[in-house]
Amino acid sequence: MRIRPMKPADAPLVAELTTQLGYPATAEETGERLAALTARPEEHAVLVAEDDGSAVGWVHVRLLTSLESGRKADIGGLVVDDDHRGAGIGAELLAAGEAWARERGVTTMVVRSRVARERAHRFYEREGYALVKTSHVFEKPLV
Repeated sequence: MRIRPMKPADAPLVAELTTQLGYPATAEETGERLAALTARPEEHAVLVAEDDGSAVGWVHVRLLTSLESGRKADIGGLVVDDDHRGAGIGAELLAAGEAWARERGVTTMVVRSRVARERAHRFYEREGYALVKTSHVFEKPLV
């Protein structure tokens, strides 16, 4: 197993993993999103865990600067294939994302996780993350 930058050829498997995460996506949508993110490599890291030539997990880390809290790294998403969970792949992806952020001078990593994802919460706590607040997310279609 190795961690490497995501490539356009990974889009079909990454779309399947994204769907497992609870965000249905097609290979085409995933490819378009990947192209937009990799066009800004100074702001985004999109990495896959590869096992036997196939993507079995991915992490997206982005740098965000806000007026109220300054510059932080944010985990946009992290998923490991159902059949590969519990093998340390998520921890390796997380460590790679943290290293990428650290190399850019960022000192804080943030992750948001849906309330129902209790297994994910335990994972992040094992990896040294602490719950700092609970929020509600509101959404409004603009179309």
